[in-house]
Amino acid sequence: MKLIVGLGNIGREYENTYHNIGFMCADKTAEMLNAEFTKEKFRSILAETKIGGEKVVIAKPKTYMNLSGTAIREMVDFYKTETKDLLVLYDDFDLKLGSVRIRESGSAGTHNGMRNVVSELGTEDFPRIRVGFKPETDITLPLIDFVLSGIDKDAKSVLEKAIIKASEAAAEFARGATVREIMQKYNGNTD
Repeated sequence: MKLIVGLGNIGREYENTYHNIGFMCADKTAEMLNAEFTKEKFRSILAETKIGGEKVVIAKPKTYMNLSGTAIREMVDFYKTETKDLLVLYDDFDLKLGSVRIRESGSAGTHNGMRNVVSELGTEDFPRIRVGFKPETDITLPLIDFVLSGIDKDAKSVLEKAIIKASEAAAEFARGATVREIMQKYNGNTD
């Protein structure tokens, strides 16, 4: 089976924020795979489908960003998912606005949600897709406030393209493409 998890924060006030890019990718991936978020389990909202007889679960943890790993740990344990079959989608301020980076493994960097995922799983060896949102100009807010601020209209169109690209990559992962194949096809900017 494949487990695809988008990181974000539950609640209306977070819907259109940079820190919810992972949720946006999960929603778009589910749409591409004709799956609907209809279940609540593992402190998450789940969408399920089958592709070629293999179960695919797309999840949005309800634990809030910094405790995302606790929900992911529950799912990995329940489904007995190997980490190579887990894909995590999330926002990354360290990447330029609109860029998409797929990796087989790696550190959590400055992302607190990913730090919790790595800590709970006890490994950095799982695939991830990062969507960059660092603006070209310096931000005036502290980073914690910026990531929870509303996505401005100039960034929105660039991010929409990046979210589609990241979601297409996640859908290919669900269909059985290898991470290396996905990296070759999708790594880079949206243009």
